[in-house]
Amino acid sequence: MENFKELLINCTYLIASFLFIFGIKRMSSPATAKNGNLVSGIGMLLAILVTLLDRHILSYELIILGLVIGSAIGAVLAYKVEMTAMPQMVGLLNGFGGGASALVGMAEYYNTSLHGFPDDGGKFLVSVGLSLLIGAVTFTGSLIAFGKLQGLVTGKVVKLPGQNPIVVLLILSILGLVGFGMADPGNLIYFELVVFLSLVLGVLLVMPIGGADMPVAISLLNSYSGLAGAATGFVIDNNMLIIAGALVGASGIILTNIMCKAMNRSIMNVLLGGWANTAESGSGDTDKKDLVVKSVDTEEAAMLFSGASKVVIVPGYGMAVSQAQHAVKDLMNVLEKNGTEVRFAIHPVAGRMPGHMNILLAESNVPYDKLFALEEINDDFKNADISLVIGANDVVNPAARNNPQSTIYGMPILNVDYSKTVIVVKRSMNAGYAGIENELFYMDNTLMYFGDAKDAVTKLVNELKSMNS
Repeated sequence: MENFKELLINCTYLIASFLFIFGIKRMSSPATAKNGNLVSGIGMLLAILVTLLDRHILSYELIILGLVIGSAIGAVLAYKVEMTAMPQMVGLLNGFGGGASALVGMAEYYNTSLHGFPDDGGKFLVSVGLSLLIGAVTFTGSLIAFGKLQGLVTGKVVKLPGQNPIVVLLILSILGLVGFGMADPGNLIYFELVVFLSLVLGVLLVMPIGGADMPVAISLLNSYSGLAGAATGFVIDNNMLIIAGALVGASGIILTNIMCKAMNRSIMNVLLGGWANTAESGSGDTDKKDLVVKSVDTEEAAMLFSGASKVVIVPGYGMAVSQAQHAVKDLMNVLEKNGTEVRFAIHPVAGRMPGHMNILLAESNVPYDKLFALEEINDDFKNADISLVIGANDVVNPAARNNPQSTIYGMPILNVDYSKTVIVVKRSMNAGYAGIENELFYMDNTLMYFGDAKDAVTKLVNELKSMNS
């Protein structure tokens, strides 16, 4: 009977694992992402139910209470959080996952110290050390990432004198403490110090990451949360947690690698401070003294769009901040009604997290087949009559291609400057997250359309409608 129960549990875990993998695969496309999320959720539900039935639970009442409170908080956050704040929410969720892993690891360590360590205590203690280290780093690192995105913590690069040696010393100290804890497992102080130093390490690792590198940081922290979960799975000997954590960790690392390639960065470069380490923020930027900025008003912009046959819209964080995605959808409808071909060019790091622009445009029901990645559309900008840049900055800056002294040199960008006409919707001439001047604003084929993105695009839509009526 006991063998049958174990077989049933492992088969259920296997089914849940398959649902996780299938769900992740479905999430690779915006058209199937919602279904993929549902499939993965069903897998998680199966895993939770079979774990609750299998384990010796001290109090189902406390578990149900926690489930109700946590679900209520999650539901309120999901409904109340603006789409523009989704990166912050993802950052917090990463942190909660890491923190939960660290708490479970420490609780299991305390419990085992009271009842005696197993014969394979070395494996157990190594797993505890990794769970505490990765979980605590993820927790405080994610809180700092949240603070940077929310504006509670400066988005600039902040480094201590001797930052890198301090980080290396902290990591070596933590590993040393894990070693001492293995040699003297009954002494709780070693693993308590591991938690403390790991919390400090999380802060030191993320504070040097500038705002321009934050999408990579969010992706990397997501991977950390998965690795922390996998390590905790070894601590409590739960195969499902090991599998789920490994999936999140691996997919997060793959996504981080994709993001780094999109920014011409290495993961180590991001961890050690990102943009500020490559050059001074203003070095090599365009000398503005002899440059002229040309601007258009709503009526002039509408006249240009009324004669365009091919338009490419490039969304950025400015669109998210002003919540202009619905106005952009209205613009697409008006232009298509007038016979204009409209497409959207999405840079991998546009916004503040991977897929940020895709989420916003999906919210406003822009068809998925109109969204094109950088490599799919870059060669076709030369055929566009108008490229409309809405709040994007660093991802369209030709300095990345033309200026070896620029801090973003080598980063793949959208080739909007190759279009016949470029119209940039922006509040002001201020620099983007990378803190450098955008050469695009001063080019001969560029026109600035100043104003809040939502207000400016809405006025443009109304003007086009009046011209067509």
